[in-house]
Amino acid sequence: MYNVESRLKTFYNKHVVLPKRQKTQLFKLKNINVNRLEEGIKEYNSEKGTNYQVVETITQGSVAMSTVVQNESSDYDIDVAIVFDKDNLPEGTTATKNMVANALKKKCKQFNVEPEAKTNCVRISYKEGYHVDFAVYRRAKNYLGEYEYEHCGSEWRKRDPIAITKWFIESNREKEYKLRIVVRLLKMFCKSRDWIMPGGLVQSVLVEERFEKDDRIDEMFYKTAKSIRDRLVYNKEVYNPADGSQSLKLIKKDDDRLQRLQERLTTYINKLDVLFEEDCTDKQAVRAWNDFFNHSYWQEQYENAQETRTLEKSAFSKSNEELIYNESEEFIQYYFPIENRYQLTLECHVEQNGFRIDTLMNILRQDKWLSPQKTLKFFISSNTVPKPYDIYWKVKNRGEEAKRRNLVRGQIIKTNSETHTEATQFKGEHFVECYIVQNGVCVAKAKIDVPISYQS
Repeated sequence: MYNVESRLKTFYNKHVVLPKRQKTQLFKLKNINVNRLEEGIKEYNSEKGTNYQVVETITQGSVAMSTVVQNESSDYDIDVAIVFDKDNLPEGTTATKNMVANALKKKCKQFNVEPEAKTNCVRISYKEGYHVDFAVYRRAKNYLGEYEYEHCGSEWRKRDPIAITKWFIESNREKEYKLRIVVRLLKMFCKSRDWIMPGGLVQSVLVEERFEKDDRIDEMFYKTAKSIRDRLVYNKEVYNPADGSQSLKLIKKDDDRLQRLQERLTTYINKLDVLFEEDCTDKQAVRAWNDFFNHSYWQEQYENAQETRTLEKSAFSKSNEELIYNESEEFIQYYFPIENRYQLTLECHVEQNGFRIDTLMNILRQDKWLSPQKTLKFFISSNTVPKPYDIYWKVKNRGEEAKRRNLVRGQIIKTNSETHTEATQFKGEHFVECYIVQNGVCVAKAKIDVPISYQS
C-alpha cells in the first residue's frame, strides 16, 4: 500500500483531534449546565414542595471516550448522566424527564429553544450548534450495599452509566492506544459529506469489533474500514458492548444508516485501490485520500504532490510513538462516579542507593526540583475511608524526555497497595494520584506533583 502515513498523521493531529481549548469549552459547557440544573431543581423544589436532588453527574459518550472530532459546524454532543436516588423521584419516566426539563427551563430562559424532554434524555440546544444531553438515571443499593442504576427512557431499564466508557478505555488500552485513532478517523469520514450516518457509539463498536492492528496508521485505518464494510454486507446488527442482549438499533432509520455506511465505505474504499498499484504516484495517492476524506487539507496536499512515486519509511517512527503517548492518559471519572466523602493524604520519601535522604515535601518547600536517578516511595499517610475498599494509582510523566522515550503513562492501575514506587528517570513536571474506590464509587483521591530537574 502506497505510504502516506506522515500526511495522515498530520491530518489527524491538526484537523481530526479536537484542540485542547475546544475540549475545555465542552467541559465548561457541561459544568455550566449541571449548575443550571442543580439551581433549577432547587427552585422547582421550593415551588412544588419536593426534595429532588442530583446525587451524581457522570460525563458520557464521545466526550468521556475522547473520540470527539473537529467539526466546522460546531455540532458537538455533550452527554451527561445525572443520577437521582430511586426513592426520591417520580415513578414514571415521563414525569421524571418533565421534572428535569422544567427545572432547566427556570435557568435557561435566554435560550432560543427551551430544554426538551426526549425519549432517552433531556436536551439543551445552543444556537452555535452545541447540544447538552442529560441522560437521567436513578440508583438504589442492592443487598450487597452496591448501587444499581436504571436509565430513564421509554421505561426504566437497568444500565450502568459508565459501563460503555469503561469498555472503550479498556479496549483502547488493550489495542495499544490505537483504537481511538481509528475511531476518530472513521468519524471524520462519516462527517465528510452531508450524510446521515450511524451514531458515534455504533461507529466505535464496529471499529473495536473489526480492528486491524498495523504499525502504519494509514494501513491500520484502511484495513479496519474495509473489514467493517465487509462485516456490514452480511450483518447489520450492532449490540451494546456493555450488554450483549441489547441492540443499539432503536428505530428503523438505524438500519438505513448502517446500509448507508456500508455503501459509502464501498464507494470510497474502491477509490483507494490505486494505492496498491506498483506505479502509483504521489499525486494519485494523495488524490485518493482527498476523495476519501473530502477535506481541504488533502486538497492542498494534492496541489503540491508530485507525479512521481515517493518512498516513505514504513517502520514505526518516533512521531508514531508520540501519537500513541498522547492517547494514553486515563481519567478516574470515566471509570467511577466521584464522591469525595473522605480525606486522603499522600506523602513521598526520596531515596538514593537504598537510603532515605529526604521527603519530597521538604525538597519542594525549599523551592528545589528533584534530580534524576532517585527513588520515590509514595504512600498513604492518612485515610479516613472505612474498609473494605480498592486502591488505584496513576502516574503521568509530562516532560518532553518521557515523550521522546515513548514512556506511555497516565493509565489507572488497581494495586490495592498503600505504597507505590517510581524512579526519577525523566526530567520535567510529573504527578502521581491515588484513588480509593468503595462500592463502585471513588470516595477519596489525592495528588502529588513531582518536578524533576533538568540538571543532574
